[in-house]
Amino acid sequence: MRGTHVRGAHVFRFRVRGAMRGTAAGTERRATKMKKASKIKTVKKAREASQAGKAPKMAKTKTPKRAAAVADQAAAEAAWRARHLRDVSQASGAERELEELVFGDSLKVEEDELLRRLGEPPRVAATERKSLQADSSDSEVENEAKGDLLPRKPAWMDEDDEAEENVDMTHKYRKDFMKSDAEKTLTKKKLKRRLEEQFQQAMGGVPAWANLENRKKSKRTSSDSESDEDDDLLRRTGNFITSSESLPRGILKMSTCLPANQERFADGKLVTVQFHPSAQVVMTAGHDRSVSLFQVDGIRNPKIQSIYLESFPIYKARFSVDGEQVIATGTHHSMFFVYDMMAGNIIPIPKVRGVEERFLRNFELSPDGSFMLLIGTSGYLHLLSMKTKELISTMKVNGRCTASAFTPDSSKIYNYSKEGEVFIWDVRSRKCLHKFEDEGSLEGQCIAVSKNNQYVACGSSSGVVNLYTTDVCLKENRPKPVKAIMNLVTSATCVTFNPTTEILAVASRDADEAVKLVHIPSYTVFSNFPVFRRKQIYLAQSMDFSPRSGYFSVANNKGKALLFRLKHYSSF
Repeated sequence: MRGTHVRGAHVFRFRVRGAMRGTAAGTERRATKMKKASKIKTVKKAREASQAGKAPKMAKTKTPKRAAAVADQAAAEAAWRARHLRDVSQASGAERELEELVFGDSLKVEEDELLRRLGEPPRVAATERKSLQADSSDSEVENEAKGDLLPRKPAWMDEDDEAEENVDMTHKYRKDFMKSDAEKTLTKKKLKRRLEEQFQQAMGGVPAWANLENRKKSKRTSSDSESDEDDDLLRRTGNFITSSESLPRGILKMSTCLPANQERFADGKLVTVQFHPSAQVVMTAGHDRSVSLFQVDGIRNPKIQSIYLESFPIYKARFSVDGEQVIATGTHHSMFFVYDMMAGNIIPIPKVRGVEERFLRNFELSPDGSFMLLIGTSGYLHLLSMKTKELISTMKVNGRCTASAFTPDSSKIYNYSKEGEVFIWDVRSRKCLHKFEDEGSLEGQCIAVSKNNQYVACGSSSGVVNLYTTDVCLKENRPKPVKAIMNLVTSATCVTFNPTTEILAVASRDADEAVKLVHIPSYTVFSNFPVFRRKQIYLAQSMDFSPRSGYFSVANNKGKALLFRLKHYSSF
């Protein structure tokens, strides 16, 4: 608006000045223009004549008088021009008063400012210059990033990479992936596709961790939370570099070692495997009438000693709590043996006075080393002194007792009957404290109490393993399990907790590879054990964890004690 006002002021000012000068100034201006035009014509004619080789007419008619007249005319013209410029630049008093009345006093200042701006070169504002620099730098960074993302040609090509390599499907590890006998060979791409299909069938679809789109979304959402966590991290001080002590769910980090009895496999079924309570030793016993001890190192597992019990196929064997004795019962005998490892003696216990049982097979030892519980027929339970091997008392449950377990403090006994009922006995008074029904149980098979006395696991003939809390079991007649483990399709014959109560191992001896490890804090099964579509365990007969959960062993019907290293736990 300011520039428009000043321009209009100039136009109006010159018009006013022309009107005030009148027609005299205009006539004088026209005469001067006519003189200039005639002079220019004369100079042009002289130039044309000189180019044609003729002398100009001015030179022929030139006289001193003529030269003086021309000089006077030029001087008069210069004086007129100076006067005209002075009149234009300096307005008269009347003209200046008229301009001030119309435009105000700021007209001169505005004229000078306009002339100064028009005379200066164009300038760019500092803020605009900074933004231009920033845009240019951003464009350079974008161009560099685009340049980095441009596809590059490989330095060289290997023809063998492009050729499809065929895989032999007749190998023992790949036979199960053949759909017909004609598929003796497959390309790597087809085999990869076949493995993906088998994995998705086993998992019931594509798991979330294998879906790239879900992983990208989770990364975007986690980036915001991570930024908040980083801010919180910078506000506090302390030792943040610590290892996680809790066992993670999902995948159990483990490695397969040589069998614990690598130096002496059993000839028949291996019914017992147990780790020594204090030494790095494992014991195996089976139907081949032998009890063997091996040192566990995960590499060679050398044999320490083996004892042979003539005509005594072993049904079950256990270490004493102090680790100095081994108690073994037979399959069809009313007696049992005690092997004193310190003295090297095998002590037979022919018959316990007061125990009228045809066969003594299943038994349990109290964690404090004071009692031995013999499970008889028709629901009888015989409590013996571990020191003298004499009868202390006999208890009776309704029906037939199939399994028993002591609590960690040895104050109570849990008895699981064939009818699916669990009886809780007090060891001191030998009275039944409580009884509850296992939910959905058709026939009781096995029972275990966790080392921290928090959980009770009951396995039935239907393959379901119910996990209860001990508080609920002592109060309710029909408690609800915190988790019903239904990963077994045949009868659950063995359950055991690891020492830290983080893993529950469940197994069935009626189907191959029927072993599952349950992550107790999340009540989920570890997906990587046993190995998918690879027969390794066969029929599991017995299971045990080492004292600090560093090793896990499974005894099978092939006479082997399979050994696995649990990498989450650092010690034996």
